[in-house]
Amino acid sequence: MKKNLLKYDLACGNNLGGGQKGFIGVDIVGKPHTQADIVWDLMKFPWEFAKDNSVDEVFASHFIEHIPHQTLEINRPGFDDPMFHFMDEIYRILKPGGLARFVAPYYTSVRAFQDPTHLRFISEPMFGYFTKAWRKLNKLEHYPVKCDFEIVKLDHAVSEEMNGKAQDAVAYQAMHMWNVVMDLQIILRKPKKKT
Repeated sequence: MKKNLLKYDLACGNNLGGGQKGFIGVDIVGKPHTQADIVWDLMKFPWEFAKDNSVDEVFASHFIEHIPHQTLEINRPGFDDPMFHFMDEIYRILKPGGLARFVAPYYTSVRAFQDPTHLRFISEPMFGYFTKAWRKLNKLEHYPVKCDFEIVKLDHAVSEEMNGKAQDAVAYQAMHMWNVVMDLQIILRKPKKKT
């Protein structure tokens, strides 16, 4: 008998779970305007709707690019970034072995720029900041972030013109051209053993 998994879709809007079943929607705007089951501002920490080590999976599609670089509660802009608080909060609520999945417009895609509410650009190297080993290697242990995710997968959703092309051709073009990669898909895991 399969137990029910606790899964949250953060900033679900009207695409709860990205078409997958079993997610509880969280959004700053409630029903009937969204599919949110829980109304919550994800920039208000801690998230009262989830306990420590209680969640099996979180999913956030096209939200992290909306996270501001500072909030009124943070007094050191440019350093004490809300992205760190957001990732630490996900780490806090995930069970050991729990997954965090994200979809975001790739930084060299017009999708990153088309929405005037986008506040940051998302690339693969950003996710290194959410692992202790990478922070240590790069002498960034003083950064105000505590999470220690494992990077499970970084994948690209490519433009229609690139579908079916060889991986090395896509990789080369993605390094030298715009609008080759449209979205970045990321899976992080909270390690099963405590670090």
